[in-house]
Amino acid sequence: MNKKSKITDELLIKQYLNGSEKALPILVKKWHKQFCNKAFWLVKDADLAKDIAQDSWKTIIDKLDQLKEPKYFASWALRIVYTKSFDKINANNKSKKYLENYYYSKQVEEEYDATDNNQKLLKAVYALPEQQQTVIRLFYVQDYSLKEISDLLDVSVGTVKSRLFHARERLKLTLKT
Repeated sequence: MNKKSKITDELLIKQYLNGSEKALPILVKKWHKQFCNKAFWLVKDADLAKDIAQDSWKTIIDKLDQLKEPKYFASWALRIVYTKSFDKINANNKSKKYLENYYYSKQVEEEYDATDNNQKLLKAVYALPEQQQTVIRLFYVQDYSLKEISDLLDVSVGTVKSRLFHARERLKLTLKT
């Protein structure tokens, strides 16, 4: 920025602080795009950069009366934009870490539950009578059809269906408790 624009910033700030309603929109128009660009340069997200610039303006307007040297507005305001950008980056990183940890713990928990459920299921299957265990293994593990199981075991299809039904019922009761 050249000296003339710094003086103009200083003049606009003094006018705003003295009650001029026209000074602030001129200052915002002059700097808003640059604030958006600086925020975008850091966060690499256009929408987020606009939000940061908007949030920065709220802070700037609230604290403008605390600015001791209005001629240093540019560096003061840009420092606010940078700080807000870094805050947003840090918050996003914390959120990402939290989500990664959450998904990881959920995944471990699900794997543990799956393993635990598999153990329960295996115990329940081993507790079945031998004929029912055989039908369950042939049907679910080895993917034989009812007809193929009937031929392998040399029993009727109705008997295979009956054994499968009773095995399922026992497994339901065992796994519910």
